[in-house]
Amino acid sequence: MATSILFSVAPYHIISYGTLLGTTFFHSFVNGIIMFRTLQRPDFSAVQRKIFPIYFSAQTFIPLFLALTFPASKLRGIAGGLAGIFHDSNRWTALAPLAAMLTCGAANLLVMEPLVTQCMADRWAQEKKDGKRSYDPAPHSDEMSALNKRFGKLHGISSIFNLGSFVATVAYGFDIARRLQ
Repeated sequence: MATSILFSVAPYHIISYGTLLGTTFFHSFVNGIIMFRTLQRPDFSAVQRKIFPIYFSAQTFIPLFLALTFPASKLRGIAGGLAGIFHDSNRWTALAPLAAMLTCGAANLLVMEPLVTQCMADRWAQEKKDGKRSYDPAPHSDEMSALNKRFGKLHGISSIFNLGSFVATVAYGFDIARRLQ
């Protein structure tokens, strides 16, 4: 019986959830802030460009894994996996947060990250034309001002998706805790 837990989805579900919550919390509220305050802007951008595809992939695919490994409830007669996620009793407590995590992660991975990366490339090209960095004090060329405004907007939208993913992840944690009682 002691080894049977290895063949259960439950530990993999919990470990995956913890990985997602920890990664999202650490990158959003610790790592990203420290890097921004410590690194030179070009170095910070280079590191973020390497981290974000992996980070947003985790925010997209771990919720899918969580849905597939959703533990059954023998006491309540609810199946595990997708059938359990779609059960009426779990629609708001499990399905909604998992769907929000998946949606926010996918939006950042598939839409926002490519748009932000392209905007950054456009700013670098404009820096060469202007002979001035995008983050140098004003005044800037009209083109650079427009690119900085666009970057700020895209970054803000991406941050909202990231925060949405974090809030949904925490909400799902409360559902896990409820099911453990």
